[in-house]
Amino acid sequence: MNFEEYNINLTDKATLVSIVCSNFEFHNSLEQTQNSLQELRELLTTLGVEGGSEHFQNKNKVDPATMLGEGKLQEIANIAKQEGSNLLVFDFELTASQMRNIKKITNLEVIDRCMVILEIFARHARTKEAKIQIEISRLNYMLPRLQSLWTHFTRQKGGIGLKGEGEQQLELDRRIIREKIAFYKKQLIEIEKTRKEQRKRRENHVVTAALVGYTNAGKSTLMNKLCKVNVLAENKLFATLDSTFRTLNPDSKPPMVMIDTVGFIQNLPNTLVEGFKTTLESALEADLLVIVCDLSDPNYKKHLRVTQEVLGELHIEDKDQIVVFTKKDQIKDPFLPKIVMRNLQASFLVSSHNEQDIKDLREYIINYFLSKQSHFDLFIPYEDGQAQSNLLANANIMNTHHHEKGTYFRVRIPGFIFNKLGLNKYVLAPNDPGQSFLN
Repeated sequence: MNFEEYNINLTDKATLVSIVCSNFEFHNSLEQTQNSLQELRELLTTLGVEGGSEHFQNKNKVDPATMLGEGKLQEIANIAKQEGSNLLVFDFELTASQMRNIKKITNLEVIDRCMVILEIFARHARTKEAKIQIEISRLNYMLPRLQSLWTHFTRQKGGIGLKGEGEQQLELDRRIIREKIAFYKKQLIEIEKTRKEQRKRRENHVVTAALVGYTNAGKSTLMNKLCKVNVLAENKLFATLDSTFRTLNPDSKPPMVMIDTVGFIQNLPNTLVEGFKTTLESALEADLLVIVCDLSDPNYKKHLRVTQEVLGELHIEDKDQIVVFTKKDQIKDPFLPKIVMRNLQASFLVSSHNEQDIKDLREYIINYFLSKQSHFDLFIPYEDGQAQSNLLANANIMNTHHHEKGTYFRVRIPGFIFNKLGLNKYVLAPNDPGQSFLN
């Protein structure tokens, strides 16, 4: 798989284009359009493309041929050329015919938000599964746009060859793309089988907390601090695409693991939705969802809403969850945290630079998992050394008391693990005298 194919030219300067229209989703007010344009600029920064000026047009209804009016497009093109831009980036998905029409009017290269996100995903994916999912998304995006797209990308030397503009060549290219999509989907089925086997091996062996939230909310930085590791953390959208697993508390039994997931985003391109959800499947097996939200961001309410919507689409919104508001040190309004957290019982406000904040959050998560475990009081005689070894290896020991004939234990342990150990015969009755040693 060659991910150098069809790359956006990173040396281009980009002029950003949008619309304000009451019946156009994510752009039905000036505020929504401005927020979305800012997000598009950050996406371009992640990609390494220089963003130029921003332009939008107020419309009662979108123009099906060009989205914006022809006169407005010509005006934007003139400004773009004056500032040295040779690329127009539209903050919404364009059809193939719209791309052709806009390019004809402006004589500039034309791409859309979807292409930008696809390019970011293609460059940042690390696992085989993520790469295949993204390639399927790219091919599905390209299929109806071949005639409009081929001039935007660097020519490849093999594989899908966009060698000519004739209908015969286009049909050949379409067939090749469909065959590639089918091939990749078969590969995904095999990967899914392997992933299910890995998931089964993890079940009943670890407990997991998944960090979820809007892109660039600080999930990877938080994971680094909580788990004392070094996961890639950058101030960019989609710095993390593949789920990352790290141990939160290696001393607990079973081990407590944290999962860092891909960030959510509003107005995700349709061609990426399924691939995006697949990268989040690690959150499906989580015992606790840690929703991370940057409270210093003016759009934090929207980010929380998008997060809950995605969790709903994955049917995991009912899982146990806590909300962690990050970047406390960057919040300008001192009253905002109190107002926001008043109605959220399980919520935290942290700065990743504050050791006490991290310590308190880490202890809360560890105690949450411990509180879900069952409590057992046992007396194991010394002659059954194997039983004592099994208990020490699999249970969290809360208290012990050595007696002349054996040891009293108070432990916390998941019920399913305790049942596998076959130690029920050593459990103390509620009125057993040994209880006094452990209280």
